[in-house]
Amino acid sequence: MANWYDYPQYFDMLFREETPVEVAFFEEAFQRFAGRKVRRVFEPGCGSGRLVVAMAAKGYDATGLDLSDAMLNYMRRKLKRRKLQATCVKGDMTHLEFEKPFDAAFCTYNTFRHLLTEKDAVAHLRSMADSIATGGIYILGMHLVPEEDYEAVVERFKMSQAGTTLTTTISVPHTDEKKRLETLRVKLKAVKSSGEIVRIQSEFPLRLYTPTQLKRLFKKVSDQFELVASFDFAYDIDDPLPFDKELLEGLFVLRKLGAET
Repeated sequence: MANWYDYPQYFDMLFREETPVEVAFFEEAFQRFAGRKVRRVFEPGCGSGRLVVAMAAKGYDATGLDLSDAMLNYMRRKLKRRKLQATCVKGDMTHLEFEKPFDAAFCTYNTFRHLLTEKDAVAHLRSMADSIATGGIYILGMHLVPEEDYEAVVERFKMSQAGTTLTTTISVPHTDEKKRLETLRVKLKAVKSSGEIVRIQSEFPLRLYTPTQLKRLFKKVSDQFELVASFDFAYDIDDPLPFDKELLEGLFVLRKLGAET
């Protein structure tokens, strides 16, 4: 049983259909919410680099950061194959150091929740604020949990690409509400055109946030970021939603304070 972080091609394949929808949303958000022209973009925790590569293809000066060598090497190969340029950096999301600030950044699909403590979450947001120019925006997306008791759901996906069929099951075998942690289990079965079967299983902890808890976190960095809009994972720029207890698939646009708006 292999670790899915060692198979970035399947990680990339799993989110393939979401990429153009996310990129279109990003570009609309740049136009509507950024207080500056967006040229330099950044993704912390970029994984396989699907969004970094897509933004580079759109002509942006894109940078991706991740801790996984396998993911970064996959991104470099993909950029080379498509004759694109982007910056690939190995590093920690809580300590970012760049010579020039970015105009915008994005971190979607729960990557932020890999920061397991309040201290690390605040450190990341403050480090992002230091890395984003005045008026720039940070698009942050994650699943939230209900304020009341709930039962975690099991999600299953099946897709095919280039002769490979990928079946994915995502479940939560353990939750510790007191520590605000859940264990996410990801099982993948890849059947190649040759008949070869690759089975992958990974388990890792993610931090839990209710809407109220996330609001409190944002308040801790309100001297650097303002929340200018919230959406859900429909990525409909024309349908902003209130940040209330009903918003459990949250997509938040934070703007670095000091912009001319």
